[in-house]
Amino acid sequence: MSVISELSVRFGDAFEKIGLDRAYGGVTMSDRPDLAQFQNNGALAAASAAGRQPREIAGDVVRQVSDPAVFFELSVAGPGFVNIRLTDDFLAGWLADLSGDERYGHRPHTADGKVLIDFGGPNVAKAMHVGHLRSSLIGDSLQRVFRFAGYEVVSDIHFGDWGTQMGQLIIEAQARKPDLPYFDPDQSGPYPTDPPFTLDNLQEMYPAVTARTKADPAEADRARQATLELQQGRPGYRALWQHFWDVSHDSQKRDFDQLGVAFDLWHGESTVHDRVAPMLDKIRDGGGATEDAGALIIELAEPEDAKEVPPLLLTKSDGGYLYGTTDLATIDNRVDMGVGEALYVVDARQALHFEQVFRAAHKTGVAPQTMVLEHVPFGTMNGPDGKPFKTREGGVLRLDDLIGVVREAALKRLEEAELATDYPEAERLDIAAKVGLAALKYGDLSNNRVSNYTFDLERFTSFEGKTGPYLLYGAVRIKSILRKAAEADLGPGSIVPSTKDAERALMLELTRFPEVIDRTVELRAPNHLAEYAYDVVTAFNRFYEACHILTEEDAARQASWLGLVDLTLRMLTRLLDLLGIEIPERM
Repeated sequence: MSVISELSVRFGDAFEKIGLDRAYGGVTMSDRPDLAQFQNNGALAAASAAGRQPREIAGDVVRQVSDPAVFFELSVAGPGFVNIRLTDDFLAGWLADLSGDERYGHRPHTADGKVLIDFGGPNVAKAMHVGHLRSSLIGDSLQRVFRFAGYEVVSDIHFGDWGTQMGQLIIEAQARKPDLPYFDPDQSGPYPTDPPFTLDNLQEMYPAVTARTKADPAEADRARQATLELQQGRPGYRALWQHFWDVSHDSQKRDFDQLGVAFDLWHGESTVHDRVAPMLDKIRDGGGATEDAGALIIELAEPEDAKEVPPLLLTKSDGGYLYGTTDLATIDNRVDMGVGEALYVVDARQALHFEQVFRAAHKTGVAPQTMVLEHVPFGTMNGPDGKPFKTREGGVLRLDDLIGVVREAALKRLEEAELATDYPEAERLDIAAKVGLAALKYGDLSNNRVSNYTFDLERFTSFEGKTGPYLLYGAVRIKSILRKAAEADLGPGSIVPSTKDAERALMLELTRFPEVIDRTVELRAPNHLAEYAYDVVTAFNRFYEACHILTEEDAARQASWLGLVDLTLRMLTRLLDLLGIEIPERM
């Protein structure tokens, strides 16, 4: 339980004792920390229902809740706010308990059912680029915080590995290397183990064949036929497709590894291909779909809709499937996996598509009504022109190139700040890599998820202000304090009541951890974690300036301060880990 939860229970009891709903007892951090640490505004909300003046209600609540062991000061302010200050003894005792709790007061979620987080979304035959960054970073942070919060989590990349584009690549491969055994209809294997094309080859092949099939109907028919034969299981095409899949997977996994992002599943559209036909039969038999000009559709519009929701197209007039079809089959698969809640971390521009798919899933019974299907949208990372980020030449920047750019910028920043200059080269480069990723991740995750933001390399890599490098420098400073203390045979001790405002402010900041975790989960918004991590470092820096830890002569107070330093480091390490940020040992 957190301090705010404990205070809310006490105030809820007080409201109940004076005959009012205990829901009025909610306590929050004070809007005016110069006047109070916490506040309760319930009297204002209760006044109308109770037919009494809010200040009168607030006064009764204060008399009921009063406890000198807990409250240093309780006062009624303004029209009926209750301002709250805790005793230093109570706060120190709370921090002492917090220090021994690896969850820092957060109670784990215990409900049954898996939460599946769908993010990443790269495609076969394409290198990852900056457009994959936000989904990857937001999705990874959410899987980390949901797991910490106690949920059973499964993450899935939803690999784009099926459909007409695969047939296009097959006919392009045949045009370039017609003698390969994959194209012999009488050959059934074994086939070569080494892939005949690299990812760079595929990246060049795909736009070439796309242009050709658009210009030449005969080529488009060949691609559709190749797609059909692939999906029907032609051995050579399946073997060639597996090469496409493998080289794409290996390249993209390297990029994800550089980002520090991992997935439980690499499922794609191919994973559910065999589910599509029986699912469509079931939908037809249940009357959930209708035919329209030879196509199969699901009507989704409802009378209360404020905007038009078009039907979901399941099959084209030629019988071909669409993205919505495989997305519906993916939900069908996830139901069988025992998923009770599926979160799709995908660009906000796909909102209508997901509304269609989710409505269709519930309307047709593919997903039970109890299953939560939620689009977790996000805005775009933009360049200085306010448009989605591009290279100076107007192209899409590859993700590994972006990582290289921030790593080089971080190395330059370290040199400017004269940090890590005399370290071994390997360690210096490792620190630069960690600082660069912290800059990139914090620069993204500190923004409101649904907002667009501008990629500002100069600001993101600064060691000053609200940035990833600032947080890392703060964490490394804390590590340095504890190392120097250990060298002097000093260690963390029991936390005792505070005597300085900056010390008390840090203690109060550390009590907020449970609420921040719950708010991040509830809103699916890592920016709350990012903001809190910054607040913790800022509060610590003020504490460090006011309290001269290593030169303090009072041994008990010095041990208490070191206990507070140790707790701050452990909590900050956890917060940064939930953002996917790793702390170097030193700078």
